[in-house]
Amino acid sequence: MKTIIIDDNATSIDILAEKLKGYSDIKLVGTATNGNIGLNLAKEVVPKLVFLDVELPDMSGVELLEQINETLPSKCKVVIYTGHPQYMLPAFRNMAFDYLMKPIDDNELGQIITRAKKYCAQSPATTKECLEKQSDQNKLLFYTNSIDFRLVHTRDIGLFQYNHENRVWEVIVAGHPTPIKLRRNVNNETLLTIDDRFVQVSQKYVININYLIEVNDNVCRFYPPFDKIDYVKVGRLFRRKLTERFCSL
Repeated sequence: MKTIIIDDNATSIDILAEKLKGYSDIKLVGTATNGNIGLNLAKEVVPKLVFLDVELPDMSGVELLEQINETLPSKCKVVIYTGHPQYMLPAFRNMAFDYLMKPIDDNELGQIITRAKKYCAQSPATTKECLEKQSDQNKLLFYTNSIDFRLVHTRDIGLFQYNHENRVWEVIVAGHPTPIKLRRNVNNETLLTIDDRFVQVSQKYVININYLIEVNDNVCRFYPPFDKIDYVKVGRLFRRKLTERFCSL
Protein backbone atom coordinates (compact mmCIF):
# COMPACT_ATOMS: atom_id res chain seq x y z
CA MET A 1 0.00 0.00 0.00
CA LYS A 2 1.32 3.42 -0.94
CA THR A 3 1.57 5.41 2.29
CA ILE A 4 2.39 8.99 3.23
CA ILE A 5 3.04 10.71 6.56
CA ILE A 6 1.96 14.30 7.28
CA ASP A 7 3.52 15.65 10.49
CA ASP A 8 5.37 18.85 11.35
CA ASN A 9 7.66 16.99 13.75
CA ALA A 10 10.61 15.42 11.92
CA THR A 11 11.41 13.11 14.81
CA SER A 12 7.85 11.73 14.82
CA ILE A 13 8.06 11.12 11.08
CA ASP A 14 11.34 9.23 11.51
CA ILE A 15 9.95 7.07 14.31
CA LEU A 16 6.83 6.11 12.37
CA ALA A 17 8.75 5.59 9.14
CA GLU A 18 11.11 3.21 10.91
CA LYS A 19 8.19 1.21 12.32
CA LEU A 20 6.54 0.99 8.91
CA LYS A 21 9.66 -0.67 7.51
CA GLY A 22 8.57 -3.78 9.39
CA TYR A 23 5.54 -4.20 7.11
CA SER A 24 6.34 -5.60 3.69
CA ASP A 25 3.02 -4.42 2.21
CA ILE A 26 3.62 -0.80 3.22
CA LYS A 27 5.50 1.46 0.79
CA LEU A 28 6.26 4.89 2.23
CA VAL A 29 6.23 7.16 -0.82
CA GLY A 30 6.48 10.59 0.79
CA THR A 31 6.26 12.80 3.85
CA ALA A 32 5.11 16.37 4.44
CA THR A 33 5.54 18.84 7.29
CA ASN A 34 2.45 21.00 6.79
CA GLY A 35 -1.10 20.71 5.51
CA ASN A 36 -0.76 22.34 2.11
CA ILE A 37 2.30 20.30 1.17
CA GLY A 38 0.57 17.19 2.49
CA LEU A 39 -2.56 17.78 0.43
CA ASN A 40 -0.54 18.36 -2.74
CA LEU A 41 1.50 15.24 -2.02
CA ALA A 42 -1.68 13.20 -1.54
CA LYS A 43 -3.10 14.47 -4.84
CA GLU A 44 0.13 13.59 -6.62
CA VAL A 45 0.75 10.07 -5.34
CA VAL A 46 -2.86 9.05 -4.44
CA PRO A 47 -1.91 6.93 -1.42
CA LYS A 48 -3.93 4.09 0.02
CA LEU A 49 -2.97 5.03 3.58
CA VAL A 50 -2.24 8.40 5.22
CA PHE A 51 -0.88 8.97 8.72
CA LEU A 52 -1.94 12.49 9.65
CA ASP A 53 -0.91 14.51 12.70
CA VAL A 54 -3.55 16.79 14.23
CA GLU A 55 -1.47 19.87 15.02
CA LEU A 56 0.01 21.29 11.81
CA PRO A 57 1.45 24.80 11.37
CA ASP A 58 -0.95 25.96 8.65
CA MET A 59 -4.17 24.09 9.46
CA SER A 60 -5.54 21.46 11.81
CA GLY A 61 -5.30 17.81 10.88
CA VAL A 62 -9.08 17.54 11.10
CA GLU A 63 -9.46 20.30 8.49
CA LEU A 64 -6.96 18.55 6.24
CA LEU A 65 -8.77 15.26 6.76
CA GLU A 66 -11.96 16.80 5.39
CA GLN A 67 -10.11 18.12 2.33
CA ILE A 68 -8.48 14.75 1.69
CA ASN A 69 -11.85 13.01 1.94
CA GLU A 70 -13.34 15.41 -0.62
CA THR A 71 -10.38 15.16 -2.98
CA LEU A 72 -9.10 11.59 -2.96
CA PRO A 73 -10.91 8.32 -3.73
CA SER A 74 -12.73 6.67 -0.86
CA LYS A 75 -10.23 3.81 -0.72
CA CYS A 76 -7.67 6.23 0.74
CA LYS A 77 -7.67 5.56 4.49
CA VAL A 78 -6.59 8.38 6.82
CA VAL A 79 -5.26 7.51 10.28
CA ILE A 80 -5.12 10.44 12.69
CA TYR A 81 -2.11 10.01 14.95
CA THR A 82 -1.46 12.40 17.81
CA GLY A 83 -0.77 12.68 21.49
CA HIS A 84 -4.09 14.45 22.12
CA PRO A 85 -7.11 12.19 22.70
CA GLN A 86 -9.61 15.08 22.60
CA TYR A 87 -9.44 15.09 18.80
CA MET A 88 -10.77 11.55 18.51
CA LEU A 89 -14.46 12.44 18.12
CA PRO A 90 -13.90 15.20 15.51
CA ALA A 91 -11.62 12.83 13.60
CA PHE A 92 -14.21 10.08 13.38
CA ARG A 93 -16.96 12.57 12.56
CA ASN A 94 -14.88 13.54 9.55
CA MET A 95 -14.47 9.93 8.46
CA ALA A 96 -11.01 9.13 9.82
CA PHE A 97 -10.24 5.46 9.24
CA ASP A 98 -8.63 5.06 12.66
CA TYR A 99 -6.95 6.90 15.53
CA LEU A 100 -3.40 6.18 16.74
CA MET A 101 -2.01 7.72 19.90
CA LYS A 102 1.56 8.94 20.36
CA PRO A 103 3.85 7.43 21.53
CA ILE A 104 2.93 4.71 19.08
CA ASP A 105 2.00 1.32 20.47
CA ASP A 106 3.33 -1.38 18.12
CA ASN A 107 0.31 -3.63 18.62
CA GLU A 108 -2.14 -0.84 17.81
CA LEU A 109 -0.15 0.10 14.72
CA GLY A 110 -0.20 -3.53 13.59
CA GLN A 111 -3.96 -3.77 14.04
CA ILE A 112 -4.53 -0.60 12.03
CA ILE A 113 -2.36 -1.79 9.16
CA THR A 114 -4.08 -5.18 9.15
CA ARG A 115 -7.48 -3.46 8.90
CA ALA A 116 -6.27 -1.14 6.16
CA LYS A 117 -4.91 -4.05 4.14
CA LYS A 118 -8.24 -5.82 4.48
CA TYR A 119 -10.21 -2.83 3.21
CA CYS A 120 -7.85 -2.14 0.32
CA ALA A 121 -7.84 -5.77 -0.72
CA GLN A 122 -11.62 -6.01 -1.07
CA SER A 123 -12.46 -7.01 -4.62
CA PRO A 124 -15.48 -5.60 -6.51
CA ALA A 125 -17.02 -9.07 -6.39
CA THR A 126 -16.82 -9.17 -2.60
CA THR A 127 -18.45 -5.78 -2.22
CA LYS A 128 -21.09 -6.56 -4.82
CA GLU A 129 -22.34 -9.45 -2.70
CA CYS A 130 -23.83 -6.86 -0.32
CA LEU A 131 -25.96 -5.22 -3.01
CA GLU A 132 -27.48 -7.71 -5.42
CA LYS A 133 -29.74 -6.57 -8.23
CA GLN A 134 -32.77 -8.75 -8.76
CA SER A 135 -33.76 -10.16 -12.14
CA ASP A 136 -36.18 -7.34 -12.96
CA GLN A 137 -33.32 -4.80 -12.49
CA ASN A 138 -35.62 -2.61 -10.37
CA LYS A 139 -35.07 -4.13 -6.96
CA LEU A 140 -32.07 -4.47 -4.69
CA LEU A 141 -31.34 -7.04 -2.04
CA PHE A 142 -29.53 -5.24 0.79
CA TYR A 143 -27.58 -7.58 3.04
CA THR A 144 -27.56 -5.89 6.44
CA ASN A 145 -25.33 -8.52 8.05
CA SER A 146 -24.16 -12.06 7.35
CA ILE A 147 -27.67 -13.58 7.31
CA ASP A 148 -30.29 -10.81 7.21
CA PHE A 149 -31.43 -8.89 4.16
CA ARG A 150 -34.16 -6.59 2.89
CA LEU A 151 -35.61 -6.31 -0.61
CA VAL A 152 -35.99 -2.69 -1.73
CA HIS A 153 -37.32 -1.15 -4.93
CA THR A 154 -34.79 1.36 -6.33
CA ARG A 155 -37.48 4.01 -6.87
CA ASP A 156 -38.20 3.98 -3.11
CA ILE A 157 -34.64 4.94 -2.16
CA GLY A 158 -34.29 8.60 -1.19
CA LEU A 159 -30.63 8.68 -0.30
CA PHE A 160 -27.67 6.92 1.22
CA GLN A 161 -25.88 8.45 4.19
CA TYR A 162 -22.66 7.59 5.97
CA ASN A 163 -23.02 6.80 9.68
CA HIS A 164 -19.77 8.00 11.26
CA GLU A 165 -20.43 6.44 14.65
CA ASN A 166 -20.89 2.94 13.24
CA ARG A 167 -18.69 3.50 10.17
CA VAL A 168 -21.27 2.11 7.75
CA TRP A 169 -23.45 3.42 4.96
CA GLU A 170 -27.20 3.51 5.52
CA VAL A 171 -30.07 3.68 3.06
CA ILE A 172 -33.20 5.79 3.65
CA VAL A 173 -36.21 4.14 2.07
CA ALA A 174 -39.78 5.40 1.67
CA GLY A 175 -42.10 3.74 4.15
CA HIS A 176 -39.31 2.57 6.42
CA PRO A 177 -39.18 4.49 9.73
CA THR A 178 -35.44 4.22 10.31
CA PRO A 179 -32.35 4.07 8.07
CA ILE A 180 -31.26 0.59 7.05
CA LYS A 181 -27.63 -0.06 7.95
CA LEU A 182 -25.57 -1.79 5.28
CA ARG A 183 -22.61 -4.09 5.71
CA ARG A 184 -19.23 -2.51 6.33
CA ASN A 185 -17.70 -3.35 2.97
CA VAL A 186 -20.27 -1.29 1.06
CA ASN A 187 -18.70 2.00 -0.07
CA ASN A 188 -19.80 5.03 -2.04
CA GLU A 189 -18.30 3.68 -5.27
CA THR A 190 -20.55 0.62 -5.03
CA LEU A 191 -23.64 2.75 -4.38
CA LEU A 192 -22.98 4.91 -7.43
CA THR A 193 -22.95 1.85 -9.70
CA ILE A 194 -26.46 0.79 -8.71
CA ASP A 195 -28.33 3.23 -10.92
CA ASP A 196 -27.73 6.50 -12.78
CA ARG A 197 -30.23 8.27 -10.56
CA PHE A 198 -27.84 8.05 -7.59
CA VAL A 199 -25.48 11.03 -7.37
CA GLN A 200 -22.90 11.84 -4.71
CA VAL A 201 -23.34 15.35 -3.29
CA SER A 202 -20.74 15.19 -0.52
CA GLN A 203 -18.45 12.69 1.14
CA LYS A 204 -21.35 11.78 3.43
CA TYR A 205 -24.37 11.62 1.09
CA VAL A 206 -25.45 9.92 -2.13
CA ILE A 207 -28.91 11.09 -3.20
CA ASN A 208 -31.60 9.93 -5.61
CA ILE A 209 -31.58 12.92 -7.96
CA ASN A 210 -35.14 12.15 -9.11
CA TYR A 211 -36.37 13.40 -5.71
CA LEU A 212 -34.29 16.59 -5.72
CA ILE A 213 -36.33 19.79 -6.01
CA GLU A 214 -33.63 22.37 -5.43
CA VAL A 215 -30.49 23.29 -3.53
CA ASN A 216 -31.24 26.20 -1.23
CA ASP A 217 -28.50 27.72 0.96
CA ASN A 218 -26.36 24.73 0.03
CA VAL A 219 -28.98 22.29 1.41
CA CYS A 220 -30.83 19.77 -0.74
CA ARG A 221 -34.65 19.93 -0.73
CA PHE A 222 -36.57 16.83 -1.78
CA TYR A 223 -40.00 15.82 -3.03
CA PRO A 224 -42.26 13.77 -0.73
CA PRO A 225 -41.92 11.37 0.95
CA PHE A 226 -38.44 12.76 1.68
CA ASP A 227 -39.47 16.41 2.11
CA LYS A 228 -38.74 16.34 5.86
CA ILE A 229 -35.03 15.72 5.22
CA ASP A 230 -33.25 19.06 5.61
CA TYR A 231 -29.69 18.16 6.56
CA VAL A 232 -28.10 17.06 3.27
CA LYS A 233 -25.49 19.66 2.34
CA VAL A 234 -23.66 19.79 -0.98
CA GLY A 235 -19.87 19.52 -0.76
CA ARG A 236 -17.84 22.14 -2.56
CA LEU A 237 -16.09 19.63 -4.80
CA PHE A 238 -19.35 17.89 -5.75
CA ARG A 239 -21.40 20.99 -6.61
CA ARG A 240 -20.44 21.29 -10.28
CA LYS A 241 -21.20 17.68 -11.15
CA LEU A 242 -24.52 17.83 -9.30
CA THR A 243 -25.49 21.03 -11.14
CA GLU A 244 -24.67 19.46 -14.50
CA ARG A 245 -26.74 16.37 -13.71
CA PHE A 246 -29.68 18.38 -12.35
CA CYS A 247 -29.77 20.69 -15.38
CA SER A 248 -29.70 17.74 -17.77
CA LEU A 249 -32.92 16.28 -16.38
